[in-house]
Amino acid sequence: MPPEIYHNTISFVITDVARLMRAEFDRRTSGVGIGLTPGEARVLFSVSKAGPVRQAVLAERMGLEAMTLSTYLDRLEERGLLSRTADPSDRRAKLVSVRPEAEPIIQEILRIGAQLRADMSATIDPQKMEQLRQSLMQMRNCLIEMRPECPKGTSKA
Repeated sequence: MPPEIYHNTISFVITDVARLMRAEFDRRTSGVGIGLTPGEARVLFSVSKAGPVRQAVLAERMGLEAMTLSTYLDRLEERGLLSRTADPSDRRAKLVSVRPEAEPIIQEILRIGAQLRADMSATIDPQKMEQLRQSLMQMRNCLIEMRPECPKGTSKA
């Protein structure tokens, strides 16, 4: 008989919360008239957060396939919100940067995200939310350090 699966383990809950947050973010961004798909909004915001970033690095950070990201970047570039230039350290690689024209849209994405966070945590004590955030950051750091490319035995968590 297979073991009973407990659906409220930390990993299930984190996955559910992340999925639900993304779905709600997508719903809110598609309803405000910024003229971007939810995926385009996530890409634009990610580029703004990362600064000039290589496409390959951005794809890995976002968990997107290179072709999927390229499609989003093509559309954002066509709208004049992003630019792609050759990386001076490797001409084969492209650096993606946000153009000034994107700033009002990025501000709207930030507003939507802040409102979503406020709405979803309205019934939780702010100190508990901060403790949760700090704990999740420690877990993230620990998991990053477990990656094969990271030196072993350096966990601070």
